[in-house]
Amino acid sequence: MGIMPHTNIDKALRLAMGLDIPFWPQLPNVNYYEDMYVQASQHFPGIVVDVENKKMHLDQAKFQEELLTYSEKMTDPATFTLDPAYSVVYHRFLIEELSKYAAIRGQYIGPVSFGFRVTDETNKPIIYDDVIRPLLFDFIQKKVNVQVQELRKRNGNAFVWMDEPGLGWVFSGLSGYSDVSAAGEYRTFLSGIEGLKALHLCANVNLPYLLDLGDDLLSFDAYQMKLMPREYAKAVAKFLNKGGIISWGIVPTDSESLDDITPERIAQQLLEYWEVVAASGLTLKQIAGQALIAPASCCLKNIGRVGASGESSSCPLPGDMTSEEQVVEMAFDWLKKVSVLLKESAGLE
Repeated sequence: MGIMPHTNIDKALRLAMGLDIPFWPQLPNVNYYEDMYVQASQHFPGIVVDVENKKMHLDQAKFQEELLTYSEKMTDPATFTLDPAYSVVYHRFLIEELSKYAAIRGQYIGPVSFGFRVTDETNKPIIYDDVIRPLLFDFIQKKVNVQVQELRKRNGNAFVWMDEPGLGWVFSGLSGYSDVSAAGEYRTFLSGIEGLKALHLCANVNLPYLLDLGDDLLSFDAYQMKLMPREYAKAVAKFLNKGGIISWGIVPTDSESLDDITPERIAQQLLEYWEVVAASGLTLKQIAGQALIAPASCCLKNIGRVGASGESSSCPLPGDMTSEEQVVEMAFDWLKKVSVLLKESAGLE
């Protein structure tokens, strides 16, 4: 979970820093510049950000005007840094004591998702523009690598993953940008990423497809699956045998699910996935040893409230905490409980 619902930066950082692998949160409720699409847009030619109306688009005439200047600055890392104006949270994270952790994580919206979401003045997604699309892939690649370099100064095991819900959209016959085209361009894109090549999706996933893109780490919403298809299990086993890491988004972040489940049941659900994967010749210990666990998704809009015990509550929330923030606090707390249960079941210390 990179996106969090908090408006209090200190609270969000406290939660993120309480995990084994902390990350810098994206807090779009703080201001529009903390939105992941806006953050990625900084210095991309032709982008127009309308803060007042919380909109962003690409102006084709402006793109042509700025393209030459951009090309002259492509070798300057400053062109691809995330300035404080575009993320106060990121720069707050950088001054934390980060060297003591096993690893730290950053994130950017991926080029496919950015290309689908951002449109030009005719409302055409820029992913369809054969001039802009290659530039976009190169631009995001450079931004990711600069962030990796900045984070590695604080922790040698730092990595950055791409949030890519767009890779769940390419299978639609209406997308206009096919899974075949996306796979070819994404393999080239990932090959130029420094260090760990990592992807994250909260949308519905095609695991065999995603695990074959050249990534080293895949993070996805595993809770929604409910069962592990054997075809998926074989792809997971192959990926793990090559040394890959999977981040299983297994703790739900909606009040309805949290009302009806416990950490024990969450751990059991993931163990059932792993048992299907183990049938392809892996041990449970190997699967767990190459696993991270995470919340299932972000939680920006949540219906209902969840009490500390997991029961629905109509009582006032403590302080200025929203129902979404309360659910996220619960999910992060449950992560630690689920982790203990899984380590015990898999024989990990």
